[in-house]
Amino acid sequence: MADRLTAAEDALLALDTAHHPNHVGTVDVFRPGPGGIDHERLAALVEDRLAFVPRYRMRLRAVPFNLAAPVWVEDDGFDLSFHVRRSALPRPGSLEQLREFVGRVMARRLDHSRPLWEMYLVEGLADDRLAVITKTSQLLVDGEDHVDIGQVLLDEVADGGDLAAPAWEPRPEPGPVDLLVQTAVETARDPFVLVDGVRRGVTSVLGTAVAVGEAVGGFGETIGGLATDLMTGARPPADSPLTGVVSQQRRFACAVLPLQDLRTLRVAHRCTINDVVLAVLTGALRSWFAARGQHLTRTQLTACVPMSVIDEDGTPSSLGSRVAPHLMPLPVGEPNALMRLHQVSYGTKAHKDTGLAVDARSIIDIAGFAPTTLHHLGARVTSQLVRRPHDLVITNVPGPQHPVYLDDAELVASFPVLPLTAGHILSIGVTSYNGEVFIGFNGDRDEASDLDVLAQCVGDALEELSATVEQARSTRTTTRPRRRRDG
Repeated sequence: MADRLTAAEDALLALDTAHHPNHVGTVDVFRPGPGGIDHERLAALVEDRLAFVPRYRMRLRAVPFNLAAPVWVEDDGFDLSFHVRRSALPRPGSLEQLREFVGRVMARRLDHSRPLWEMYLVEGLADDRLAVITKTSQLLVDGEDHVDIGQVLLDEVADGGDLAAPAWEPRPEPGPVDLLVQTAVETARDPFVLVDGVRRGVTSVLGTAVAVGEAVGGFGETIGGLATDLMTGARPPADSPLTGVVSQQRRFACAVLPLQDLRTLRVAHRCTINDVVLAVLTGALRSWFAARGQHLTRTQLTACVPMSVIDEDGTPSSLGSRVAPHLMPLPVGEPNALMRLHQVSYGTKAHKDTGLAVDARSIIDIAGFAPTTLHHLGARVTSQLVRRPHDLVITNVPGPQHPVYLDDAELVASFPVLPLTAGHILSIGVTSYNGEVFIGFNGDRDEASDLDVLAQCVGDALEELSATVEQARSTRTTTRPRRRRDG
């Protein structure tokens, strides 16, 4: 029988609208090897790896009369050229031009009548580099049976070669009668399917209200907002500096930090890399608000920070862990950088004390380039965080600390792009890879028109926090007890 969307996935599909496309993106920058990478070669590599991500050749098929959630069917008209696309910047393309292109690509909702993913090869970057931009629906990745294509596309050695995947032949698509029979059988086996059917009817109506509200604007947009609240209830508080009316357009910015600087702070202040990252972002947000002239009425923002945990029964998933939401206070009202770090570290202590926390080394050791999949899981648990208001989403995933390759092209940067949920004008994704930390900021084009300023504030926040290292060392030296001399 065909796999069916769960109730939570069905709600995600209903909330995937023009103003709030819920795909997760990645911006990978490569240094080509001697063989080079062109569109034809990239398409061949993708086709070779699709056997490991079978859902990338599937589309959603509605059930007649909307009696149950849609099912996954293999797309007998699958067209790889539609999904793997080619673009170019005027040479030599700058990072600013690439950011502008990313914002426009990420703003467009995926076509629901086709497999829910797209990939863009962007040529013409300075220093003969190229970028690969992917956008994938959250419905394609669950971290158990289905991972992101980025996890299987990159290799630990240059020119990993083709895997000689078997030829693909789509299975026959079920007809309307087949779908109705499957629904009847599932209902007979589990009466709660009827409850799911009623719930789906409500979800469908609310999802339609959201889409119509976005289309007509005005009072209709207010009705759409109310429908979204009924489905998620996770809008930011009314006094949040990160709330606003989200448009159909996006703006992307990025920042890069040396991982060694964060490690130095971790050792000096006896905390974790994740604590340091969150403290740096807190300082950057504080400076950004000041630059915008925003007066903060709250001393803290609430961030949803998904974290990897071991299942309570001790059984790991295919990734070795699962991802759970964690609401984290960010002390943006604290003027002292070191105090911000201490408060952030205290805030993450509850997660560490559960005994279910997964250390960064275990995540790094996951096969393939796992950050792309883990950012997806972070976005999914955030979308399902019902009745827990928060100001923004921050995902932070450690990646391999050695080079990985697309054919013979070395990956030199990887920026995650997280979707914006209703009422939220900013999301932040962080990936550490090969000695550097890559931060991707996704914002509403109008409400976050100065997003590049926030990216610049990240470096300043790190410098401010790094200045406390010598202070910590001297304090530790002066408080060290002296040895008593005999005699």
